[in-house]
Amino acid sequence: MQGKIIKGIAGFYYVHVAGAGVFECKAKGIFRKEKKKPLVGDNVEIDVICMEDREGNIVKIAPRGNELIRPAVANIDQALVIFAADKPKPNFNLLDRFLVMMESQQVETAICFNKKDLVTEEELGQLADIYRASGYRLLFASAAQREGIREIQDILEGKTTAVAGPSGVGKSSLINLIQPEAGMETGAISEKIARGKHTTRHSQLIHIEGQAYIMDTPGFSSMYLMGMEAEELKDYFREFQEYDPSCRFLGCSHIHEPGCGVKQALLDGEISPVRYEDYIRLYEELKQRKKY
Repeated sequence: MQGKIIKGIAGFYYVHVAGAGVFECKAKGIFRKEKKKPLVGDNVEIDVICMEDREGNIVKIAPRGNELIRPAVANIDQALVIFAADKPKPNFNLLDRFLVMMESQQVETAICFNKKDLVTEEELGQLADIYRASGYRLLFASAAQREGIREIQDILEGKTTAVAGPSGVGKSSLINLIQPEAGMETGAISEKIARGKHTTRHSQLIHIEGQAYIMDTPGFSSMYLMGMEAEELKDYFREFQEYDPSCRFLGCSHIHEPGCGVKQALLDGEISPVRYEDYIRLYEELKQRKKY
């Protein structure tokens, strides 16, 4: 049987097989020899040991389309990052860290601001202005008012999406609204995991319907940009790319150099000061880290 790993914990892998449910599986020893560890999101082949108890062994892992290190998942088509428009106010630095991380791993990302009912149209416009030049798809939703849900569902259709966001932004409320009852096959897995008393939060894929899965990404409150040089950071701010060729100096950092196209675009209002200030903060952080 073929399926997709939707959760991995304490040596067990929970594999969703369309039309058959969720199977609790162990990975064959051959993967250890090959130093290949199954990941959430992997498409796998399983041998069924017991159909009644939904137990099996993973015998084959299909080639991966991509592999993310943080979170450790495979075959992610896109990411959806959720922040609140208010209560709590958006932490733009954290949002930009996530965008940089996904950009560096070439994962397309959409931004959703929940709780739109708590702010004015003018404030929503200000949020949109910050990210308009960067070209990310922007969504505005209200879980409380059940607004914007259809647009989110349209984005998720037929894809595996990593969903991330800090606590308190209404991410769980949105996920519960997105998930149609017909696609819910998580009761059995919840029961199995509860039996094992595994309470540690791990990445988990949730089947929506058809080929649509969402991955709830834990550990989002602090995000370090691992393995990145300060000099490459500018490549992950999309809106800089248009103005980079106008810089007087090759390899311009867009901070101290005169004749900088990006700084001119900032003065002309083409680039958001919020985004630019976050760029400087992250650049300095990466520079300092290199020293130590």
